[in-house]
Amino acid sequence: MREKMIRFMQGRYGNDRLGQVMLMLALACMVLSLFRIPFISTIGLMILILTYYRMFSRQIGKRAAENQKYLQFEWKLRAKLQKRKQTLAQSRTHRIYKCPNCRQKIRVPRNRGRIAITCRKCGTEFIKKT
Repeated sequence: MREKMIRFMQGRYGNDRLGQVMLMLALACMVLSLFRIPFISTIGLMILILTYYRMFSRQIGKRAAENQKYLQFEWKLRAKLQKRKQTLAQSRTHRIYKCPNCRQKIRVPRNRGRIAITCRKCGTEFIKKT
């Protein structure tokens, strides 16, 4: 049986990261359909059919390009979330201001009172309360 499956999958695309995410999304839709949300089971079934179509496709170049676009999107999203997480962690100890002239972000320690802040990029000096 294993050899038959191997022969069947030769020349086909198979599973990738986009396919895994689509399977998880289809599973989530199927679970949500248990709560009688309209059209969710149909959407989940369509995602599942599309996932299997991608898996058994012989157009390997197109499927790889789709996966590459998804991976770039995922990387950008993860980078934004990581940056937001770092900003949130720093917000407890620092204040972040923008230079009124060049819009450069400037990080200043909290609880220092009113201080003069000098932008390192353009040299503009402005006063803010930390």
